[in-house]
Amino acid sequence: FLKRFLFNKDSYITIGGDEYRGYNIKTIGFQYDYDEPEAFDTLPASQQKLRVRMERSGRGGKTVTVVDGFVGSDEDLDDLGKTLKKRCGVGGSTKDGQMIIQGDVRERIVALLKDLGYSQTK
Repeated sequence: FLKRFLFNKDSYITIGGDEYRGYNIKTIGFQYDYDEPEAFDTLPASQQKLRVRMERSGRGGKTVTVVDGFVGSDEDLDDLGKTLKKRCGVGGSTKDGQMIIQGDVRERIVALLKDLGYSQTK
């Protein structure tokens, strides 16, 4: 995260980068320069360490099966979540790197993931 204050033409001050020039000149405005996180590739299925657990707290008493530990892009996470939901015949969602499947279907999810090549699933 880099915060740069803009001054007249080429005078500026950079807070995150220790560069201070023209910092006594009247400030015109500022802009944020964010370092873009690099998109990382999805690990192969055999290297994924997925963990399957059942949750009920904070969900109004509803039981859900949560699969987390997926390392990869959001698109691949969505695709895997759709496959699991379709094969189990239930609803769910994917967010924050987790797949949330409605109902207690832990045994079925673990069996499906192992069939799909996710051998390190617990």
